[in-house]
Amino acid sequence: MGLRSVGAWIVLICLAAPSGASGPPLCAVASAHPLATRAGIEALAQGGNAFDAAVAVSAALAVVQPWGSGLGGGGFWLLRRSDGREMMVDGRERAPRAATRDMYLDRFGNVVPSRSIDGPLAAAIPGAPAVLAHLSEHYGRLGLRVTLRPAIRYAEQGFLVGGAYARAVRMREAALRRWPAGTAIFFDHGRLPAPGFRLVQPDLAVTLRSLARHGRDGFYGGAVADRLVREVRHGGGRWSLRDLDEYRPVERKPIVSRHRNLAVTTAAPPGGGAVLIEALNVLSAYDLSRHEPVTRTHLVVEAMRRAYHDRDRFLGDPDFVAIPLNRLLSLDYAAGLRTTVRLDRALPSVHFAANAYPEPEGANTTHFSVIDREGNSVAATLSINYPFGSGFVAAGTGVVLNDEMDDFAARPGTPNVYGLVGGEPNAIAPGKRMLSSMTPTFLDDGERFAIVGTPGGSRITSMVLLATLDFAAGAGGHSMVSRRRYHHQYLPDRIEFEPGALSTAEVASLRARGHEIKALERPYGDMHAVIWDRRSNRVTAASDPRGEGSAANWP
Repeated sequence: MGLRSVGAWIVLICLAAPSGASGPPLCAVASAHPLATRAGIEALAQGGNAFDAAVAVSAALAVVQPWGSGLGGGGFWLLRRSDGREMMVDGRERAPRAATRDMYLDRFGNVVPSRSIDGPLAAAIPGAPAVLAHLSEHYGRLGLRVTLRPAIRYAEQGFLVGGAYARAVRMREAALRRWPAGTAIFFDHGRLPAPGFRLVQPDLAVTLRSLARHGRDGFYGGAVADRLVREVRHGGGRWSLRDLDEYRPVERKPIVSRHRNLAVTTAAPPGGGAVLIEALNVLSAYDLSRHEPVTRTHLVVEAMRRAYHDRDRFLGDPDFVAIPLNRLLSLDYAAGLRTTVRLDRALPSVHFAANAYPEPEGANTTHFSVIDREGNSVAATLSINYPFGSGFVAAGTGVVLNDEMDDFAARPGTPNVYGLVGGEPNAIAPGKRMLSSMTPTFLDDGERFAIVGTPGGSRITSMVLLATLDFAAGAGGHSMVSRRRYHHQYLPDRIEFEPGALSTAEVASLRARGHEIKALERPYGDMHAVIWDRRSNRVTAASDPRGEGSAANWP
């Protein structure tokens, strides 16, 4: 989600030790904001487990990084309990019942981009509050009254913002200023805020207290729900009280696969894990270590191209569309795709589709990882999509609403704000969950266990792919989160790379093979990883140097 989409990436991990061995010696938290890291440590120090820490960090990020995630958004929480059971809690937003297939088209059938990005018409029904209540009730120990305390404290007392907040407000200034509630909260007496501005959110504190007291009904019912629906409808949106009352998170079986000797557990549809596994399967026949760097890059790009192409063709909400997942994830299917890969030449995306589309800027998001000493684990990625979502705050709630409706294919074959071209499986329908690139992932080579994920819009899955390949080659957490990145998503047909990722010679060689290249002006992503090395029984946590996050061990 680069500089144009924002989400929250959460990873909480408590690892199951091998038979006869002890668990991790320390707890660790790595998140995109020091106050969110502190919230996770606070929950652990009070006797909570990783699931309690997940709730605490998720809620804290909703307060301290309101441009990236929040109660008005959703996400995926990948869980692993101490008994080895794994599941994914799908808290993705849902289209309201009044949504229609053509709601973002003009009378000529053309997409009107602003309708699915700015304002309450762009907002889907949030899932994050329901998941926090679900995790607390079914997996945690402490209860929401305890785990939400840090977030409530930050909202009531305020905190000093950094440069990332100031940049996000500046980027979304026009959308935020359209609505008085957001202007009053996020600006400094009507002026653009600077680093050091104290952000206080009393209405959000009241909403968090309602959730703490009443669980999911404190958000999806009662006074909070009434205010949300009234304000959304007044602003031109299509929510109803029935939409909120009917929202439930869904527990899904995650995708589990192997890449050589590496076990990979990742997000099931509508998440991005299928794209990750398909790309890894294409690469499984190559010993990348035997190739020169530019050839390795070429092969990884060709794997990305094919996996993202299938994303657009086949993936969507599994409750609405039949996804040929077993075929897409099979090694035989990958072998077929590999027959079109040449070491000396790129296969242009025009061979897959007739048109290429211009791509907007990238985006940033937020992520955290936690590990405790019991053997539970959570990896979660959260989002409200664009920075500050729709830019709309429902007055009296402090809740910034998402603009995740843009992640649907407003018209199949037309790119969304991240340049992703959606197909028929991701068309808008009432009650449907939109496709996502969020890819929370566990990696286990038998000696080391890692939790990894990142924000970054359409680049999320390619970043996790690069980190997975690094881990498989023996790299540690600091290398995984700091390595330079490149990306290809099938359309637009070009490699994008951040500063320092490719040398001048490598760019020339890739162009000679037929690749179009675009150098990005700024780095992207905000990855956070936790690794438990069972050999040394050592736990390390790493935060992406591109962001403002922090990592800490406890006790």
